[in-house]
Amino acid sequence: QVQFVESGGGSVQPGGSLRLSCAASGFSFSSYVMRWSRQAPGKERESVAIVRPGGWTNYTESVKGRFTISRDNGKNTVYLQMNSLKPEDTGIYHCNAVSYSGKNVFGWGQGTQVTVSS
Repeated sequence: QVQFVESGGGSVQPGGSLRLSCAASGFSFSSYVMRWSRQAPGKERESVAIVRPGGWTNYTESVKGRFTISRDNGKNTVYLQMNSLKPEDTGIYHCNAVSYSGKNVFGWGQGTQVTVSS
């Protein structure tokens, strides 16, 4: 059974930092592209960052220079280090495995809430 367990969210002030973790199980983690996405209230889901099996990364423009995605294939875990957080980063963050074309392969975990507010 495939599972994604996200953690590390919380409430922070603008300019703060959070580190999200996603423990994955039930599939060959090291073989898949992993993605962090987020959904703010009333908005569509947005892809935030991806990391390919070999380590290549890509980010949506609004988080470049502030967020860093990484993976530990030995621990089947993907991380998202978020610095210089802004109110517009608020949302529920999910990780999942995607195909190279961006298609969600195994579904979703419960997500973790990130709130950036003064």
